[in-house]
Amino acid sequence: MSGFEREGTNMKKIALMFAGLLLAGLVHAGELDDAKALFEQKKYPEAMKLYTKLANAGNVEAQQQLGQMYWYGEAGEIDNAKAEMWFKKAAAKGNKVAADSLVIMQQRVARRADIDYWVSKYDGEDLKTGKFYCPAPRVPAVSKQADEIDRVSNAINKWQECYNGFVTNLNAASPLANRIPADIAKLMNAAETDKARIHLAQVQENLSEEAKVVSKMVLADVAVWRGATEAYIAEHNAIVNKAPKDDSIDKKRN
Repeated sequence: MSGFEREGTNMKKIALMFAGLLLAGLVHAGELDDAKALFEQKKYPEAMKLYTKLANAGNVEAQQQLGQMYWYGEAGEIDNAKAEMWFKKAAAKGNKVAADSLVIMQQRVARRADIDYWVSKYDGEDLKTGKFYCPAPRVPAVSKQADEIDRVSNAINKWQECYNGFVTNLNAASPLANRIPADIAKLMNAAETDKARIHLAQVQENLSEEAKVVSKMVLADVAVWRGATEAYIAEHNAIVNKAPKDDSIDKKRN
């Protein structure tokens, strides 16, 4: 075989190899689109199966996507070890999303206490302190002196103003999930985000219910106090009006 023939044979082999690689790339591209479509349709088990096939074949995007699925627990339990493994494989080939995900995974470890705080430990105490701390006023059964009536009335008005401010602020803070700091929220996985929403919604409901109970008790005490005090004043005025007038002063003047 001449040199030209050997050269021609080698070129054919290279052409065949290139065609094979191109065909494999087209096949993988089609399967990657299929995996994406399955994922968007929330057919997670099917998507994971296809992503796994492509990831094992070395597809970088599939490796990154598979890491995400393990990280967020789609199509099964959360598996941080497998997520990290696939992220590292994709990151080693230059996938920026996978590299960023590895950084976030490290940050999650460092900020675990902060994540847990919002997922299950936040109690809304900051929403009922300071100017929104509204202790129930001391309301007596009845007031018989003008200065005491003024004191009690002022205490009731002060509490009412504080209570209205608390309710307005609580409503403005809804939903409490918005209070999660952005740097913490971005570290949460889907399960943690859902748990935090449920927990914080319950906290808000508890705060609202607690305020309603206190309000009903205060208003009930105020109603009793106002009724008894008004009755006492009416009775006192009636007695004063019925009392005989002392006209001795008028007689002396005459």
